[in-house]
Amino acid sequence: MSSPTGPASGLPVRMPRPRQPGRHRRPEPLVAPEGAPALVLAVPGAPSAATRGLAEEVVSIARSELPGLDARIGFVDGDDSEFPTLRSVLAHAAEERAARYEQAVAAGLEVKQPDGPVAVVVPLLAGPDSALLRHIRQSVMDSRVAAELTDVLGPHPLLAEALHVRLSEASLARADRARLFTVATAADGIVLASVGGEEAVQAAGITGMLLAARLAVPVMAAALDQEGSIASVAEQLRSSGSQQLALAPYLIGPEIDAGLLAAAAEEAGCATSEALGAYPAIGKLALAKYTTALGIAPQQAQGTPAR
Repeated sequence: MSSPTGPASGLPVRMPRPRQPGRHRRPEPLVAPEGAPALVLAVPGAPSAATRGLAEEVVSIARSELPGLDARIGFVDGDDSEFPTLRSVLAHAAEERAARYEQAVAAGLEVKQPDGPVAVVVPLLAGPDSALLRHIRQSVMDSRVAAELTDVLGPHPLLAEALHVRLSEASLARADRARLFTVATAADGIVLASVGGEEAVQAAGITGMLLAARLAVPVMAAALDQEGSIASVAEQLRSSGSQQLALAPYLIGPEIDAGLLAAAAEEAGCATSEALGAYPAIGKLALAKYTTALGIAPQQAQGTPAR
């Protein structure tokens, strides 16, 4: 029988687990602040079921990293029927926020009138593409919604990791340099394919240096949207001693016609890996852009060290 001071003698006592002190203490899980803006993923390129599936997987990863996150998808070239446009998604988010405030006021609740951005728009782009970014920016302006537009996802060490994984999946690179085995088809030179002109090539080159450190082979960036750029860079690699080349798309996927990638690989005589797609790092980087814009200091996405 229990006494006022606790359970009777002999009964087990469940004590609260003490919080671990010091710098190894487990961090408290981060959740989206109440009333936080929506994360709107701006998806470029021609909409398709495959593109929608990819975008849904990216926002699912972001939601799993930040419970309570309001994440939505807006297609830059959508049709507002099967594929909602970025403009209409932003407008709908603004309408919903206004409706929630009005309902709270009508219910007699003391609530602060919403201010700040309705949404944070994150372009689904690994590197800069001025034409696509202009299109995204114009859609945000046309929506007449207070929204913040972030930078693209790269360059970042996590993108070098993703490129490494895609190359290893295509048997064009060893999965782990620390393990003592070889891949007979492993490339000894990598052409990193980007879109967006010279600015995109320079940005891809930064991630390319990180990839070169992981693979211990030369990596050079080239522009898919500049005629002859891929073939020219492939020739530079061959003239410097590389014989077995691979084309690694520094692309998420929707921003480029897959036929253009295949044609460039054939012209350069390279095997090719898959685009980055919905690799987990893409969702984490999209979330990092969102939380940085809001200043809510999440656990930052970290690149894994080269192995």
